[in-house]
Amino acid sequence: MKPSRLTHLDASGRPGMVGVSDKAVTRRVARACAEVALPPEVAEVFEDGEWHGPKGPVIQTAILAGTLAAKRTSDLIPLCHPLAIEGCRFTVEHEDRLVRFICEVEIHHKTGVEMEALTGAAVAALTLYDMCKALSHDIEIRSVRLLAKSGGRRKVGS
Repeated sequence: MKPSRLTHLDASGRPGMVGVSDKAVTRRVARACAEVALPPEVAEVFEDGEWHGPKGPVIQTAILAGTLAAKRTSDLIPLCHPLAIEGCRFTVEHEDRLVRFICEVEIHHKTGVEMEALTGAAVAALTLYDMCKALSHDIEIRSVRLLAKSGGRRKVGS
């Protein structure tokens, strides 16, 4: 069998956690984004800048949920290493009917935190959906993506 270039598969194609014991501990930072498109009936509720929906404070709850999810990524993604995250920060951008959650995660470790940043951003977006679905089910979560990562062998973005 041809050896896989996927790091989580061995030569036989079996999944396994990537070994990091030979890697150096470095500062590693990852930043990810999830976008949420709001239909007009949801966007109009928040036009005054007050993000309080039918279930409570939407943005604050989404940030808390995203932070918790980033910290629990290894419980959700089977081959992720459990990590003691040293920092998790959110930036929330809002333009017209688009809300963007940007999650930045930091650690000093032998492995990166891009999965933690992606998970945090995605769960923040899902939380916004959950808190606003009483207003409309036409909320669209889109474009969950890694914006940047640094500290490992490969750098992505800035």
